[in-house]
Amino acid sequence: MLEAKAFESAMIEERRYFHRHPELSGQEEATIAYIRKVQEELGMNVYEVPRGGIIGVLNEDRTVPAILLRSELDALPVTESETNLAGSRTCLSEKPGVMHACGHDAHMAMLLCAARALAKDPPKTPVLFVFERGEEDNSGIGTLLRFIEASFPIAFCYACHVRWDTPSGTLVLKKGGAMAGGFGFEIEIGGHGGHGARPDLASSPIDCFAAIHQRLQQLRMTGTRPDAVLTYSLGTVHSGETKNVIPESLIFSGTVRTFDTEGAGEHFANAMRETIREMSRLYGCTANILHFPRPLYETRNHEGVRLFAEQALSHVPEISLGDTEPWMASETFGAYLRLWPGTLAFLGIRSEEKGSGAGHHTPEFDVDEDALLTGAAAMTAIVRAYDADRPTFSFERSGETLDELLERRL
Repeated sequence: MLEAKAFESAMIEERRYFHRHPELSGQEEATIAYIRKVQEELGMNVYEVPRGGIIGVLNEDRTVPAILLRSELDALPVTESETNLAGSRTCLSEKPGVMHACGHDAHMAMLLCAARALAKDPPKTPVLFVFERGEEDNSGIGTLLRFIEASFPIAFCYACHVRWDTPSGTLVLKKGGAMAGGFGFEIEIGGHGGHGARPDLASSPIDCFAAIHQRLQQLRMTGTRPDAVLTYSLGTVHSGETKNVIPESLIFSGTVRTFDTEGAGEHFANAMRETIREMSRLYGCTANILHFPRPLYETRNHEGVRLFAEQALSHVPEISLGDTEPWMASETFGAYLRLWPGTLAFLGIRSEEKGSGAGHHTPEFDVDEDALLTGAAAMTAIVRAYDADRPTFSFERSGETLDELLERRL
């Protein structure tokens, strides 16, 4: 804990800098420039991956499997509330309509703090400090993983994500599925418009959509095993402009989430496609699939790495390990875990006193900065523990090619 403690004030200042200067997915140029400067000052070899992100490598040796530590870079198109759940914030976004509403500012600051601590006394094992662009829209992971895969052997990977609903400072190493997989969808239903007084002369895309939606809600219950978690929800429905005109088309979109991608997720996706096709035919409409990728894998922690990390952190008395329920949101880190053994940790940031505890992606979201030292210290301790013993982890890599894996997305 003491290693990271020496850089705590710098970490908090950097978290506030990133929060004041958020950048949307794919636009993280100033953020990358800042991180490059820090990595170069720490003596790292720095690799900027076009459209993918930036990687600093400490003690680079490509003949030795490296530890991969990862953070995200991007913010969200959310207008920040001037207050959190308790009152005034420590800092506010200076970019209207853009906000670090998921905690990526905290993730970057923690990873840079760990980098400073480890650079002061470099481990024998190479360490990759990976900062991923476009995590929120899956736009950066492809080029980033291709570069890492082609350039470095990886021993294991680790990431830490703050959580709004977990007591501040509690670190959680969740067994099995930590975050959900799933897929997004956007479907256009084409019908035949007409006057509202003569629905018999029209094919209403609204009626067709209503039947599709009702059937999919039923399928979530009747077509999913009781022990498999799966949710189906709509985010948008757009059709028509006038109350007495049957429209020509309707577009709807939403997401499906699951902790059983290969089972319940794939089954529901296939049933959903069939439902859309058949209902459209029955209602005299057409279905145009605008977006419907293969389901993204859940973020499933490798048990060997999880237990190793838990053991390493048990020797740090200042770190409190706890538990929390799995999170139905999705994370691109799930793809890393199909390529290499690893684990995603949760760091609690909920504090009634500080006003942190609002949900992610909301205007009131905030973090308790006092918790960040735990996150940074945990990364440092895990690296030190691995460097001392260099354990090996039994791991069965995904049978899919990297390109096939990257086709899975929200």
